[in-house]
Amino acid sequence: MEPLKTINNLEPSVNDPQHTSNFWLGNTLLGLSLFMLIFMGSLWESLGIWAMVLWMGLAAGGIYLVMKDKGPSSNLPD
Repeated sequence: MEPLKTINNLEPSVNDPQHTSNFWLGNTLLGLSLFMLIFMGSLWESLGIWAMVLWMGLAAGGIYLVMKDKGPSSNLPD
């Protein structure tokens, strides 16, 4: 008989891959885009439309890098 699988075992396994540097770089880019968004008014006055283009580039690059990381494997039962 096959042993029952439980969802109570939520601890990460030693064999699970850790987050890669792409994940942390993506979070850094997202943090920079948030910081930039806070000061968008003054940046807009000095850079014009390029402030928005730079913000969109930072946000898109950050999301891409975060989503590229697969993260730890799922521990839910099959």
